[in-house]
Amino acid sequence: MNVVVAGGTGFIGRSLCKRLLLCGHRVTILTRRRTEVERLFGTMVKPFEWDGTSSGRWEEALQGTQAVVNLAGASIAEARWTESRKQLLTQSRLNATRALVQACFRLPVTPQVLINASGIGFYGHQDDRVVDEASPAGKGFLADLCVQWESAAQKAAAKGIRTVCLRTGLVLGDDGGALPRMVLPFRLFIGGPAGPGTQWVSWIHRDDYVGLIEWTLSTPSVSGPVNAVAPEPVTMTEFCRTLGQVLHRPSWIPVPEVVFRLALGELGSLMTTGQRVKPAKAEQGGYRFQYSCLTKALQNIFTLQ
Repeated sequence: MNVVVAGGTGFIGRSLCKRLLLCGHRVTILTRRRTEVERLFGTMVKPFEWDGTSSGRWEEALQGTQAVVNLAGASIAEARWTESRKQLLTQSRLNATRALVQACFRLPVTPQVLINASGIGFYGHQDDRVVDEASPAGKGFLADLCVQWESAAQKAAAKGIRTVCLRTGLVLGDDGGALPRMVLPFRLFIGGPAGPGTQWVSWIHRDDYVGLIEWTLSTPSVSGPVNAVAPEPVTMTEFCRTLGQVLHRPSWIPVPEVVFRLALGELGSLMTTGQRVKPAKAEQGGYRFQYSCLTKALQNIFTLQ
């Protein structure tokens, strides 16, 4: 299969591209960092430079492709959510998605499938309620962003392109995402749960996230939203207790909710609220998770270090 990946040098994208290459697929990356693509993949991947907004020569990459995977977007947790930061988070996702969809429309033969990133922030704050793909959107900045993001992607379905929106939870890996930042206090023996500790953490090992994309590519019956989370969400207290056990460190110093509000403003809500999300479509569709247990997922990650 010819696969075009936007965001192929990021934490998830580089792992996905390596897996696709190992499986014999041809991979093209749309990127702002051509030299980074060459450093990571050499001549195995063809890079096309794009700005994530405008039409251009990069559209040639879509000709003859069967699948497009869009992981592009500014990091949600990288900086405080000022109004300008919120605008960047929104526009970086909507512009990239719209540019890809519109470029597909101009092709004589459209791709078979578009896999577009989204987030479990779609569901908003849910307390202990279990949500799945049939649950309605919640409220708040992230929920509104995800609704707009998915709406932009779903326009591809009107042209007969099978469209999947991966609602992503906390992706676990040792070289990116939130986990390395969560680990540091534990290394210093000052680790503990964030906020109340009762909030739910819906997580997924990066290998399973990549596996879900592969499964989605090869399963024509899958479309619409798909929750990219493991089957066993845990509370923040349980997550931190398990992390401490795997690292052989205590989990005994909780970080008060007020600290996150003062330090991060609205962004702090990511750590102090959560969603109890089930991957109903993946389980019903037959995807087999490599890591459904948090302990095994963390053991795998830190054994590899």
